[in-house]
Order: sequence, then C-alpha cells, then structure tokens
Amino acid sequence: MDLTQLFERCKEIFDGKQTFVLTTHINPDGDGLGSEVALALYLTGKGKSVSIINQSETPAYYTFMKSLFPIAAFLPEKHGSIITEAEVFIALDTNSPSRFSAMKGAVLRSGALKICIDHHPDREAFADLYIIDEPATATGEIVFKLLKYLDHNAVTPPIAEALYAAIMTDTGSFRFPKTDSETHRIAAELLDCGANPTTIYQRIFEDGPAAKLRLLGRALDSMTILHHGAVAAMTLRQKDFAETHTSEEDTDNMINYTLTIGGVKIGLMFVELAEGVKVSFRSKGAIPINALAKEFGGNGHMNAAGARIYGGTLDDVVKKVVERAEHYI
Repeated sequence: MDLTQLFERCKEIFDGKQTFVLTTHINPDGDGLGSEVALALYLTGKGKSVSIINQSETPAYYTFMKSLFPIAAFLPEKHGSIITEAEVFIALDTNSPSRFSAMKGAVLRSGALKICIDHHPDREAFADLYIIDEPATATGEIVFKLLKYLDHNAVTPPIAEALYAAIMTDTGSFRFPKTDSETHRIAAELLDCGANPTTIYQRIFEDGPAAKLRLLGRALDSMTILHHGAVAAMTLRQKDFAETHTSEEDTDNMINYTLTIGGVKIGLMFVELAEGVKVSFRSKGAIPINALAKEFGGNGHMNAAGARIYGGTLDDVVKKVVERAEHYI
C-alpha cells in the first residue's frame, strides 16, 4: 500500500475508536517525543481520550514537550491497565516491541488495535497497521503528512512546535544525508503554523547544565583515531558520570563530534552502563553502519545506529566493535 491508502485506513481507525495510548522507544529522543505529542494533541482535539506512556522518563532538555501534552513514565501498577484496556495502541519512531522494555508485556497482552508509525527498517511483527516510510527524514515527517491528510488545518501552533522539534533533531538540524527540499518545505510550513525555530533550538541544545559540558570534555579527551584515520571512537565510563554528576541522557548527540574530523568515515561512542555497554554508531556516505550495529544486536539507519551489548567488559566491547569496524571502511 502507498501512504495514502495507509493514511485512509488510519483515519477509519481514528474515526471509530475513542481511547488511545501512544508510546515511543526507550530513552526517547526528539523525534519520538515530538511525534507522539503532535499526534496526541490532534486526537485530543477531536475529542478522543489519549495517554502518552513511555518506558523512560523524558530527558531534561525535552521537558518543554510535557508542557504541550502530559507524558507519563511507565509504572506497571498504574499504567498496565490503561494499556491493556485501550482501544488503540500507537507506537511511534520504533517498530520493535523490545524497545518498549518493561512495557512490552502489557502491550502484547493488550487487545487494542496496534498501529506502528516509523521510518526505521527491519520491522517486527506486532502491529495491525504499519505506516512505515523509510525514506522519511523523521517519524515527525510522517506524522505531519498524516495530519495534513486527516485535516488540512490540523497543524496548530503546539503541534507545529512538536513536529519541528521532531524533524529538526532527527535531521541533525537539517544537515543529515536524507534532508532534501521536501524536508525544508515541511519545516517552512511548520514555521508558518507557529513553530519558533530559535526558541525550540535553545530549549533543546542551549539550556543544559554546565555538568553536561564537563562530560563532553571527558568524551572528547577519550577520543582515539583508528584504522589509518578512518575511525574515531570515544569512551565514557561509569566514573565519568559519577565525577561530573551526569547521566546517560547527557550523552545525547555527543557521537556526532567524531565525524567532524577530516578523513573519519566511521564514528563510535561507547558508554559504560550499570549493566552492559551502549554503543552509538555513525558513518558518512554509503557505509551501512546499521549492518555493523546488527552484528552486535542493534539496529538503525544506514548512517546512524545503536546497540546495547550485555556480557563482557567495556574494554572487551570496544576491542570487538573497533575490529569489526575496519571491515566497513
């Protein structure tokens, strides 16, 4: 089916159902949060009962999203019944139930119609309706098109703000390879609908604590250049977080610094967690970095992917991933 047919099926579901639960992946980013907030605002405006329930807390630099629409962090005793009793469950910016983490059981037990709206490849079978557009720069772009299909005047100023944040963050401020003229036309329409690009950028990227910069300093200081200058890797250990009074969420976007070095084609960032290691992968050009991530149980886009690796020390993980990275240069 093309997007128009998928949107029409979605419209039928929206028209015929009343209670909705929306979610996104664990450790939500701007695209996941902006997409679910925008869709929740639209559905609420149509008189629907809507809850946003995410596995993870909303990162501090996205708390302004909660002023647009309430976002709850999943508590089994409080939210389990809300999920299982909903008529419609919508997953945004993820097509894998495993990325719901502890919510997965409640979601799979639910008799709700399940909709997946996403732009990632390799979907898992769990939904009744998949609206997946891999060429899209962001899930927010798909939601924008869906809302315009449903109602030409659907994009109110708060919805425009949420969708602009979604698209701006997932395109790396409109510089990643998928960004094209259509992306900019959508962004322009969102500005016309009330999004303020200066305010949104400042809230996300220029309103953090000094501790985050200290953590960035640790990450940059750890950087090593490998494989004859083609790979750059950064490492953060648990002690770095303890000594700078920061957390995993403060690492957001740090991986992108690896690709600012001339000659570097692959960027890697390793974050030691209480359990396991989080690895972020980035690449330039036609290097399918998501294939490298898949070797370690992860996934993502061709030029941006991630994985969480359990078992083995941080140093073991770094050694294995760096060795395999050479095969993708």
